[in-house]
Amino acid sequence: MAFYLLSRRIASIVRWVSSTCYGNHLGRAKIEICLTAPFHIAITSPRFYRTKKVSSENSSAKDAFRIPSATWKLAQAALLDYLHCTRSLQFTDAEYISKNSPMFLEMLLKRLGSEGDVEWSIARFLRYHPINEFEPFFESIGLHPSEYSSLLPQNPMFLSDDDLLLENYHELCNYRVERSKIGRLFKGAPEIFQYSSRVLISKIQAYERLGLSQSLVARLIVSSPYLLVGDVNRDFVKVLERLKSIGFEFSWLEETFDDTVYCSWSRILLMLDLFSRMGCKDEQLNQLIGHHPEILFDGSGGRTLSLIGFLLKFGSTLGDILPIFLHFPEIQLEIFCSNLMRCFLFLSKIEMESPDVDKLLQSHSLLLGQCTLKKPNSVLAQLNVGKRRLCRIILEDPQKMKNWVRGSKIDRLPKAYEDSSSVKERIKFLLDLGYAVNSSAMKKALKLFRGRGGQLQERFNCLVEAGLDPKDVLDMVTVAPQILNQSKGLLERKIDFLVNELGYPVSILVRFPSYLNYNINRIKLRYLMHKWLIDHGTGDPTLTLCTIITSTERMFIKHQVNGHPNGLQVFQELKSDIYDW
Repeated sequence: MAFYLLSRRIASIVRWVSSTCYGNHLGRAKIEICLTAPFHIAITSPRFYRTKKVSSENSSAKDAFRIPSATWKLAQAALLDYLHCTRSLQFTDAEYISKNSPMFLEMLLKRLGSEGDVEWSIARFLRYHPINEFEPFFESIGLHPSEYSSLLPQNPMFLSDDDLLLENYHELCNYRVERSKIGRLFKGAPEIFQYSSRVLISKIQAYERLGLSQSLVARLIVSSPYLLVGDVNRDFVKVLERLKSIGFEFSWLEETFDDTVYCSWSRILLMLDLFSRMGCKDEQLNQLIGHHPEILFDGSGGRTLSLIGFLLKFGSTLGDILPIFLHFPEIQLEIFCSNLMRCFLFLSKIEMESPDVDKLLQSHSLLLGQCTLKKPNSVLAQLNVGKRRLCRIILEDPQKMKNWVRGSKIDRLPKAYEDSSSVKERIKFLLDLGYAVNSSAMKKALKLFRGRGGQLQERFNCLVEAGLDPKDVLDMVTVAPQILNQSKGLLERKIDFLVNELGYPVSILVRFPSYLNYNINRIKLRYLMHKWLIDHGTGDPTLTLCTIITSTERMFIKHQVNGHPNGLQVFQELKSDIYDW
């Protein structure tokens, strides 16, 4: 039954991936969330870096740093005196709360001011304005105001009135659970703080009787507060038995286990069962988990499950996936998944055909997971090749991708030999356009045009089908031949953006054919910024689209953006939104 549920979970991931992948590889890129945020699926734009998270504690510490240390100590002393002497809390509790509730004290100091006799001001305020003591208490055990605001009791307001809460809190402290982590227990299983006398400690000691050390049990209950609800958790016991059967002692778990993240033992049990059903022997599983415990514990196996779902989507079977884990490289699972997604996007950007991408991911996942590739444009430029040639190079020898990782020097490839049939097709296309045989104009055009004659003709026809006269297209190609070096799909997207997003007639391309040479993001940024400037009275409505787009960014900012005091800020925000998207 458990394996059936896990199989359903994998199948749902694959179906979701399939639905977001319909159409093209860039759509499929949205599955990046499967690898970077295990088991929490949501559609997102690809991202290959972590957003630096500034904790609320760090933020409050910075604010507190602005308050003179002497003032800070006086405020702590006043709160300590109130909690211990007035409210009769134990000295150790009162001292810890007063020293570990900076946001609460900062609120008091902002209200009362930090000038004059701070200690007397706070003491007088607390004497005549009783506080909700649960606020500094919850903050001291590691909860942010946004987390404990819904937990605050309106009646009572005093800690001493909740005997069971304090008793269970002391039992956890006496068991050497870090006070700063007790908040996670309160958030995950608040009911345990209303247990009758000695009930909580008896539940904790039940796990000790399984053979676990006190320090390990303390970390386990912080990571999985639900272990203390009800009887001894069966899934947890089964995981311990399974780990022991494949050769792991409890000492290994104590060395490996990380209590900074939430842990689901039912999911870990399912992952162990999945590896067994994939045909992984106990000795192999011992070596795998021993070298890479994150395969089991990263997201409680969620990242591993997401990786399996990702590979299943591209045609691999569970039998194909097992060797990947048995020969897993000496890198972290998170890095491996990030590299694999980076490689997938790399292949998408160079427009490799879908069947070839699937085949490559099936046969060379281990290689791709070890390569932190440079950006596609950098590789194309440094190799001096086009996308089609780069695709051929990869398919002929995928191992060459190891030479294109970040930090490596890429040697320029010699110019590829071009077969005579390709040249003949290109000459025929130019003759059809009216070029004279062996003329200097034809020789120049042969160097400028890329692709076979059939491709060039397809792109030429694309412009005609958009509503342009063939004679006008010929003039455009003569002035800006590079416009035919783009794929038909890209030309169609740029024309669609010009007509349906910018509102210009397609005929404007006759006067401004080089529009098709510019990136859509650049065009969108310049157009939206110019429109914003006009709406705010500083833009020039007579500027042509050519002037708006072709000027350098430095000149555009100097002559257009800086005309409004907030122009540069708006420009940077628009740029960030457009390019990050």
